[in-house]
Amino acid sequence: MTKNSTSKNNARRWGAGILAAGLLLGGTGIFPSGTTEAAAAAAQTKADTSQVVLKVNGKITSQTGLFKEGKVWVPVTFMRDSLGMPLSYDKAEKAYTIGTGTAQTKLTTTDYGITISVNNYYIGDYEAKQWNNKLFVPMDLLNDYLGYKSDWSAVSGRLNLMKRTQNAVTIKTASYVKDHKDAPIRLDYPQVSGLASPEAEKAINDAIKQTVLKFAADAEDQITKRAKDDRPYEFDGGYVVTYNQNGVLSLITNQYEYTGGAHGMTYRNAFTFSLKDGKRLLLGDLFGANPNYKKQMNAEITKEFKNFSGGYLGGFTGLNTEKYFYLRDGKVVLFFQLYDYTVYAAGFPEFNFSFKELLPDGSSPFTALK
Repeated sequence: MTKNSTSKNNARRWGAGILAAGLLLGGTGIFPSGTTEAAAAAAQTKADTSQVVLKVNGKITSQTGLFKEGKVWVPVTFMRDSLGMPLSYDKAEKAYTIGTGTAQTKLTTTDYGITISVNNYYIGDYEAKQWNNKLFVPMDLLNDYLGYKSDWSAVSGRLNLMKRTQNAVTIKTASYVKDHKDAPIRLDYPQVSGLASPEAEKAINDAIKQTVLKFAADAEDQITKRAKDDRPYEFDGGYVVTYNQNGVLSLITNQYEYTGGAHGMTYRNAFTFSLKDGKRLLLGDLFGANPNYKKQMNAEITKEFKNFSGGYLGGFTGLNTEKYFYLRDGKVVLFFQLYDYTVYAAGFPEFNFSFKELLPDGSSPFTALK
């Protein structure tokens, strides 16, 4: 089981004990913050670090990455110069924005480290770091969220990045924005176009929009009840596309609210659609060829919860919904909401299952959709 932190806003407010270990403020780098690396990072031996040859579509580039802390890291300048991603810096926000569209990524300096968000969606699993006066992001960020397929060879020390072949669909960001005094609302969400079926396009867009607008209506209602001496409220939301292949689109949306108290609250929704007809897919639509898929998932989730030392509250007896999941390349990720079965600080508990694990006969989860 993995855990995914709740919100980029929480990253600004939480203490270091709640955030994942190892969040660092980098050196002077291309972040003009004037901060330095943590002493532990500075003391790391050279044996822990090696250079990585960076390639794009098989062609070697002039920049190099790093293998460090058991991960492959690529410099932001490589993303700008070799991958062609526009790069800008906001001095007031202490944040870089790189890329466009559904791959637009923001790297923000906080009291606890350099946080990463994509389309206003805080990526709690990943962080940016600075070494040798350069800003780096983990290779997995590009592989999981920015539309690239990574081919890493530890033996040769080479990383080759290639654009993923994706569905012929246009995804743009729509926003619900209200600048209420002391209670701003900004909710970003995706809308699709370019599908062969107008009906499918409408079904997808309506399903996403209605969920976001319901949260917006609840926010507006809370604002009307807010006392003048209450702390400022905040309502924020974003999304990230996790899979866009084989006629299937999978994405996650987060909606965050702060209405006082020790911390805010984040609500997560996930949507997986067939682009052919706009149907919102459930687990059974993808893995129903295995009559035991749910039993298999329940057994593994139960096992991992029992072994979880990060604040399991008990109570899991089996999946009671088939909507809380999203797809990544070759796997499905199940999650639960905050407080469902774990303490708040544990974030969203996630459980990964490979397609091969659930469909051992080698069949595709998308066969029935074609």
